[in-house]
Amino acid sequence: MTSEQAILAGGCFWCTEAVFNDVIGVEKVESGYIGGTTPEPTYKQVCEGNTGHAEAVRITYDPEQIDFSDLLDIFFATHDPTQLNRQGNDVGTQYRSAIFPLSTQQAQKAMMAIERNQRDWAAPIVTGIEQAGDWWPAEDYHQEYWEGEGQRNPYCLAIIPPKLQKLRKSFADRVKEGEQA
Repeated sequence: MTSEQAILAGGCFWCTEAVFNDVIGVEKVESGYIGGTTPEPTYKQVCEGNTGHAEAVRITYDPEQIDFSDLLDIFFATHDPTQLNRQGNDVGTQYRSAIFPLSTQQAQKAMMAIERNQRDWAAPIVTGIEQAGDWWPAEDYHQEYWEGEGQRNPYCLAIIPPKLQKLRKSFADRVKEGEQA
């Protein structure tokens, strides 16, 4: 079967990347920018909040092992989709919660996922479903930042472990072998 892709924005791309790297059926997770107007934006430009881009991840996955709907359920469980233009201390439209469907079917599944996951949140889900547009990969030094030896920053060390714990607890059957510790 052919691999498929999903593009999701849920705050810091490293924090989102760390979660999906541990999911069975996910072949690759790439950090980047989407949803803005500036061609080939840099990390610095996106962080300034003037380009309209969101920090996002492009997930390449095997649909025979995991469905787009399952990816969305993991997405909603491992970030706060009720925070408008922020995730924790990350504030600005570049940290918005958004789904960028790559097909009509993905758009339909995104709407259904918002409805399905709303019951788990007291506040309304504000995750947007946005037109995908151009994808811009983050600079090389931002790819796999979380896994890079000696490159773990204090923010990632505070945010990522609780997300991984939630993944392992709530989606134990979806976690790659050896990642459950």
